[in-house]
Amino acid sequence: MFGPEFEAGCPSCSSIADGFNGFHAHLPNRAALAFTAISRAPLEKLLAYKRRMGWTFPWASSFGSDFNYDYAASFTPEQLHGGSEYNFATIGDRTALFDLDSGPLAETAASAGASLPEFLQETPGMSAFALSDGEVYHTYSAYSRGLDGLWGAYQWMDRAPLGRHGDERIWVRHDEYGGVTA
Repeated sequence: MFGPEFEAGCPSCSSIADGFNGFHAHLPNRAALAFTAISRAPLEKLLAYKRRMGWTFPWASSFGSDFNYDYAASFTPEQLHGGSEYNFATIGDRTALFDLDSGPLAETAASAGASLPEFLQETPGMSAFALSDGEVYHTYSAYSRGLDGLWGAYQWMDRAPLGRHGDERIWVRHDEYGGVTA
């Protein structure tokens, strides 16, 4: 998640993207697949953040298009009042969250340099497409906890003796840890 007004990518989404950097080169060479991350921030912001994080995977901007809205990964301010769909379910009015000044959601929004209303407009999601006879087909989407299987760190944590149990801390970007990073 990296909205147009964000100063940096969402830290938990950035953690997921750290894993893209390792496998994206294998996909076209092993399974004839193309991989591209897409965010709504302008391309210049995405490229600067990509350099900061040391990522090499392809990253495109959907700034000014409906792409993220069409695949239910972004919401207009009006859609946050309820009735829109996310993760294959109707969401309720999210505007009550605008006034939160503490807690994980507020902390994560602040760490991305976004206001809470701006942050709530962006949600994690992934979609797959197939090209056949010149036609593009939407074949799969996953959202929210459906993305856990793509998050490499969770796969390792879930196999540890205590798993994710009790870890309520928010994620930080790999270049912001004070201790061991490699």
